[in-house]
Amino acid sequence: MDQTVPANVEARLRDARVPAHLATCVDGRPHVAPLWYRYEDGVVEILTTGQKLANLRQNPRVALSIERDDDGLPDWEVTVLGTATVIEDAERAKTANRKLNRKYGVEEDSWEGENTLVRIDVGSVSSKTW
Repeated sequence: MDQTVPANVEARLRDARVPAHLATCVDGRPHVAPLWYRYEDGVVEILTTGQKLANLRQNPRVALSIERDDDGLPDWEVTVLGTATVIEDAERAKTANRKLNRKYGVEEDSWEGENTLVRIDVGSVSSKTW
């Protein structure tokens, strides 16, 4: 199901400093939560804990919704469907945390060690601009 992500969509995913909404599933019901993400080469990296992480351990199929707007009026949106892999490696999580924090403009070591690294392989992507 792997799909090449168009260059303009890759640029949005890579460069936009906006949150994503991660949709997971628990007990047959959706669970959606906002979080920061980082995209590179067909993979989305997130750092998470709690209910989102528990859900991903049970069911790795996810959806991400990312939108940029101007004062509430949408500019563009991207939806990603993919499969998550939980990475139990403290050094890789530390590296990912620093890259994520650089993207969003906060201190590199903020929240270090508090979350688990999750990599989402992009299966399909859709996008729209207004």
